[in-house]
Amino acid sequence: MVAAWHGGACAQAGGQGSGQGSGHVSGQVSGRISDGAVRLGFLLDMSGVYADVTGPGSAAAARMAVEDVGGTVLGAPVEVLVADHQNKADVAATTARAWFDTERVDAILDVAASATALAAADIARAKNKIIAFSGPGAVRLTNEACGPTAIHWAYDTYALANATAQATVKAGGTSWFFISADYAFGQDLERDASTVVKATGGTVLGGVRAPLNTADFSSYLLQAQGSGAKVVGLANAGRDTTNAIKQAAEFGLAQGGQKLAGLLVYINDVHSLGLEATQGMLLTEGFYWDLDEGTRAWSKRFFERVGRMPNMSQAGVYSTVTHYLKAVARAGTDETGAVMAAMRAMPVDDVFARGGRIREDGRMVHDMYLFEVKKPGESTGPWDLYKRVATIPGEQAFQPLSASRCPLVKK
Repeated sequence: MVAAWHGGACAQAGGQGSGQGSGHVSGQVSGRISDGAVRLGFLLDMSGVYADVTGPGSAAAARMAVEDVGGTVLGAPVEVLVADHQNKADVAATTARAWFDTERVDAILDVAASATALAAADIARAKNKIIAFSGPGAVRLTNEACGPTAIHWAYDTYALANATAQATVKAGGTSWFFISADYAFGQDLERDASTVVKATGGTVLGGVRAPLNTADFSSYLLQAQGSGAKVVGLANAGRDTTNAIKQAAEFGLAQGGQKLAGLLVYINDVHSLGLEATQGMLLTEGFYWDLDEGTRAWSKRFFERVGRMPNMSQAGVYSTVTHYLKAVARAGTDETGAVMAAMRAMPVDDVFARGGRIREDGRMVHDMYLFEVKKPGESTGPWDLYKRVATIPGEQAFQPLSASRCPLVKK
């Protein structure tokens, strides 16, 4: 299912899209814009376990970014193509190859979920095309699977584990049991969190791995209860996380003295579950709608379009598209090498990040935030959900280059 949106129109091919762009970034169509248009692809989960945290919201954020630069760059129209990869790596790879080979897509600027992202990254590397990620979290995207034209934008498993696990251990959660999604993202998140737990003085008593899109977590929760761990770490995301949290409440984990640590919890999840079920939970995000005047203004526009507040992956897509189009304008072309050089040379300054930068391993370094979920009596409205505990500078939040396993990093 693919939808192509351009210059205020949607050309449908088994999918839907909408939007309105107007104005120009600059001048007449440049002879250095290939095929007379800049085409951006988004491989998203539009109907599955991650649809609520990526999906239509990420597609809307991409279109907002195109509209905000006027719908054109160097006088050429900007087109947005969206496909549902159905959380299948082969579908992601096949779509990416077709986009680059026959649809003349210049860059893929998000791929939801890590397994599909790793598959699409292989294609982008082979085709020498820019690919960026705000939906997936696997830290291997900037380690073993790094590439000269790949950028990991919004967050990763290292940053999530570094903040949430460390804060939880320091608050007394010294023994852990993990319930992890059984694919690249969950495996990386469990590994990174385990490393932080042990380094902070805690212990890991065990763990289990659940398939993607698990509906019944009862057997996994029984094992977590039996472990006697003070903390049950959830190394999953989207619907898997909300199902696990709901069922943990039904099993009485909190009454038994165990705490949940959601290692990737989106604002969508907290809103859906409610403050009664999530109050006091520590979580790490790269964005929150109520951080400052700029985030509030942009998020209000997003809400008017989508009907909910944006999360960090969706705000990350807006940031990625904005930065990419600014780089095309600066480079005077949509040629991969020139655009990538411009993206690396410019700081990332927008509603998502201030003073962000793209490192040699492809990590976009920016501040992360540790939040605590509010108690019901502290909230003033449906989306007033977090209070900020700490701002973590980017250099501390993300894996240092000295620990990188990316072959592009010179040591």
